[in-house]
Amino acid sequence: MRNVGLREFFKPVQPSVRLHNEVGYVELPAEPRLAPYIYCYWELKSVYKLLSPFLYRVIPDGCVDIFFDVNNSRDTRVMGFSTTHIEFALDNSFHYAGVRFLPGAFPVIFNLDASTLTDREARLDDVLSLPAARELHGVLDGQTNLQQIKPILDRYFLKKVADSRGVMDARFCNAIMIILKEHGTLNLQSEIDTGISPRQLRRLFEFYVGASPKMFSKVIRFQYFFQLLSSSKGQAYNKVFLDAGYYDQPHFNKDFKTFFGLTPTQALQA
Repeated sequence: MRNVGLREFFKPVQPSVRLHNEVGYVELPAEPRLAPYIYCYWELKSVYKLLSPFLYRVIPDGCVDIFFDVNNSRDTRVMGFSTTHIEFALDNSFHYAGVRFLPGAFPVIFNLDASTLTDREARLDDVLSLPAARELHGVLDGQTNLQQIKPILDRYFLKKVADSRGVMDARFCNAIMIILKEHGTLNLQSEIDTGISPRQLRRLFEFYVGASPKMFSKVIRFQYFFQLLSSSKGQAYNKVFLDAGYYDQPHFNKDFKTFFGLTPTQALQA
């Protein structure tokens, strides 16, 4: 695996999680030896019983996630690369935890084509072989918080990595680093030179990421916008989106509505 340096340039965010005082969200890093594979472990839970169900909006971040209901680890699911926002209608009391994999890591660990998961959220049992899914269910059963879950997941994934024979294609690694360093704003035809044709590169991205280099770049640019916004110190949207590489307001608005599910104006009012 060759994406150790990827973490320096790849910092996916889920901005909608941080907008609600009633909901707690935390991330913990995996054991250092898993740094090339796992971005973080995460936990999402209601702080107290809410007055109404909670609508959880997930924006595309380029990752594959495994997540589960802490109170029922048999209900373990996987969510692949998303090309649009996804909304989950959660109960007024909930507790979830998950694993966010770095781009390309899930197919290497589980020997699975990422394109089979694109824009899909499915039961882990339906994605992995039944023994593999049951093995993960078994290690999660009975754990009640992320501090307890983390060392168990560390041991599980260290073993999975050691047993895996998957090797990430170096040409894909080089291409994805170029995209991340340029924050998704580049000419794919002229600025990514990996020694293979655009068609071959697309096949690599579809296998490792679940989307084309163009779509992955669009997601990375949108993620970069939110990174800039969080440190903008009150700068107007139109200044931040220009800094993120968007050339005009209509283009930015279209991507924002697709990836966030609201217009920028609606998001500010939410």
